[in-house]
Amino acid sequence: MEITTDKELIYLEDMKVGDRWMSQWREISADDVADFAALTGDHDPLHTPAGGGSPFGEPVAHGLLGLSVLAGLSSQSPSVATLALVGISDWQFEAPIFFGDRVQVSTEIISIDQHGRRAGRVTWVRQLLNQHGRVVQRGRFVSLVAAKARARRLSSQEPTQRGTLPAR
Repeated sequence: MEITTDKELIYLEDMKVGDRWMSQWREISADDVADFAALTGDHDPLHTPAGGGSPFGEPVAHGLLGLSVLAGLSSQSPSVATLALVGISDWQFEAPIFFGDRVQVSTEIISIDQHGRRAGRVTWVRQLLNQHGRVVQRGRFVSLVAAKARARRLSSQEPTQRGTLPAR
């Protein structure tokens, strides 16, 4: 099944192995790369506008910026009742991401396993594709996804302060 724009929240029971989605496109700008460098402290010259001395002949985005963008784009395609990200495996950086490249995410469910009574462990193959259709990154994400019974149980409970942090 190919699904591309479904915004309704998807629960464990709504999924099956082989379901696929494509995300929206996102451009990776020089500002994105500079902001990521400032956030992480990774100021390698490969990631600066003067990075023409890179093995690719021009500056490239951080590989982990690509992975982070992939995580963000795939959080809405599909929009899933995710409880937690529990793993990333077999991650490959296949090709560079250049300033100005447009990327999108291809997602496919490859396994679903029950995890308790109200959740499942879903393994996804995710690929980050550039505007030329080239896979620039790929690997597996594993997440816990809520079943509808868990969502009903949580919605019937009294609101609490759970999850809020105390003031410092």
